[in-house]
Amino acid sequence: MQLSIEEASNPKLKSPLALAFLGDAVYELLVREHLSQQGSMPAHALHVLAVRLVRASAQAHATELIAGVLTEEETAILKRGRNANSTTVPKNANPADYRMATGLEALFGYLYLKGEQQRINELFKIIWQSYCEENRQE
Repeated sequence: MQLSIEEASNPKLKSPLALAFLGDAVYELLVREHLSQQGSMPAHALHVLAVRLVRASAQAHATELIAGVLTEEETAILKRGRNANSTTVPKNANPADYRMATGLEALFGYLYLKGEQQRINELFKIIWQSYCEENRQE
């Protein structure tokens, strides 16, 4: 499939599921990067923590955490991702959580393609701080 130059360079013209595909990798890399900075632990323990943070329910919660600080444009992208028709929902995921997670991933993919790494970091910082606070209470 050949994209026009405008489609290839403009993230607004990409499908929400294509944005989510990229955003999934961006989000997981941020999670892995932050986990690896928490000190030395076995790879399996890191993997278990990463899965806990990137699963649909955790990403749906993350979406709620950042909703109040999103711009109109970011909210529109998140909603496009949330409302995209995905062909499947993993058997271990709640469909509503999965849709919200897809919206979050679409947002992170969109911001990545726009080159807005600082904004990605700002949003992820909110999510990460909440995760750290929740784990202190456990």
